[in-house]
Amino acid sequence: MTASKATDTLPVPHQFSIWEPPEKVKNYEYAVLVTSLPDEVITIVQHYRDRADCENNLDEIKNHWGWGGFVTQKIKPCRLVARMIALIYNWWLLFVRLAEPDKHLEAIVSRPLLLHAVGKQTCHASQKTLAISSTHGKEANVRQAYERITLFFSELKAIAPQLTPIQCWYRILSEAMKKYLGDWLLHPPDLIKATN
Repeated sequence: MTASKATDTLPVPHQFSIWEPPEKVKNYEYAVLVTSLPDEVITIVQHYRDRADCENNLDEIKNHWGWGGFVTQKIKPCRLVARMIALIYNWWLLFVRLAEPDKHLEAIVSRPLLLHAVGKQTCHASQKTLAISSTHGKEANVRQAYERITLFFSELKAIAPQLTPIQCWYRILSEAMKKYLGDWLLHPPDLIKATN
């Protein structure tokens, strides 16, 4: 026979509020990485983060650009739409990198930021001017982005007659990928001449 201490009241279970964060509750998050790599823990974590960055791009294409929403039983239209989405995604990514070269902006952020604007083109004395009025709340950021793009293309326009179209394209790519390339310029690959 065992004796137990009698209590007058029953314990009240702790209730969590939906609207307010719980008080004095410690949250723990665990991550377990199992690998056969001989690298240090910090290196393995960096590999994992790099992989996650790549997966974020695929997630963005699928969920924000429509790769996950087009389904057909015919392979040709499916391939065509997938290629069009990939091409538009790549062009948009380059444009956004020209606007903001230091960081990757996902479509859910960059499209409203750079597309919610009204533009008006005027022509006077054979000079075309494009005026853009942004309706976005971060209008100052939009202005800086468009001024950065305008400055780059003004400089490119000044030297473009000396360059071939492919060299102009490589200058644009170099500017868009400046975060990774620094001041290094991309060059077209040297083609190997066919021998008979």
